Amino acid sequence: MTFSPSQTASNAGSSRRRLIITLILISVGIHVAAAIVAGIVVVARYFAEAPAEFKSTKDVRIPAKKREAKMNMAALDAIAPKPTFSDKMQSSRPTAFSLPDVPKLPLDQMLPLDPSQFIGDQIASLANIGAMGTGSGSASTGGGGFSDKGMSFLGIQSSGQRILLLFDVSLSVTHKAAKAGVPLEKIQQETIDLIGKLPITSKFGLIQFTQNYKPFSKELLPATDNNRAAAVNWVQSEWVTGGSMSQSSKVTSNAQGLIGVLDVAAEMKPDVIFIISDGSFQWKAGGGSGTIPWPEVKKRFTENLCKSGSCKVNFIAFEAKDEDSREMKLISQRSGGKTIDLK
Repeated sequence: MTFSPSQTASNAGSSRRRLIITLILISVGIHVAAAIVAGIVVVARYFAEAPAEFKSTKDVRIPAKKREAKMNMAALDAIAPKPTFSDKMQSSRPTAFSLPDVPKLPLDQMLPLDPSQFIGDQIASLANIGAMGTGSGSASTGGGGFSDKGMSFLGIQSSGQRILLLFDVSLSVTHKAAKAGVPLEKIQQETIDLIGKLPITSKFGLIQFTQNYKPFSKELLPATDNNRAAAVNWVQSEWVTGGSMSQSSKVTSNAQGLIGVLDVAAEMKPDVIFIISDGSFQWKAGGGSGTIPWPEVKKRFTENLCKSGSCKVNFIAFEAKDEDSREMKLISQRSGGKTIDLK
């Protein structure tokens, strides 16, 4: 098949146009693809984590000012104490000058001191001298109203700085005390009077018991005004009058009776004890109840409470049996105390 020259030229022109169009389309496609990739990269930068940057900053130090440093050193030198003469000037002639007045102290800013905080048990012997007086006359008194013979409670004179009162408030003791002319009200008043006369150097404690017991405090307290007032309020409001002491928040259960009370008293370390009772102490031993044998009571006194004569035991007994009275007198005599039997 043959083509004319005009047809051949037309075909060549057509091929050239197709080639140019193809090149243009390829170029446009390349640019479009590049634009899409660039857009993806730009958008991805907003979601990608920023790369770590390590920067080294220059340490700028301001040099010290020499003039200011010299002024500071001069100020420090001025603070140093001036040299003084060690030799004292003496003159026998009167001079026109005198010592300066003592500066006024702000006494209103000083806190009041509680003497009980500075007085310990180690000076109890010295306090005894101040509390009881050093004179030989019976009228000499001191230290809160104590006489030269010490303290007096229900007719017994004794002395000491760590005082413990044990009250048997069982119904039998209450009846016997009233029959002897010492009703419960008198015992309470005697207790209040004794508390009010305690010197600040002493410590005291109170325990009521039947078989259970009820202490004023678990330890001996200093005879400060607040403690004395609290003890008086306790005697007036917490005294057991019914002859029985059921267990409660203020009452400690005690199957050992007086033995358990003496164990508690031994922890308080008293040096003088007053026991108000009729000499008949009950306990629960071996599943039953009965009277505490006196050997058990004496063992508690000699081996625990008043070991080596560390305290005086005084009994105030009401209509005690002869055997009970005899045993109480033996205990009190061995300790340096006394026993009285009120009938």
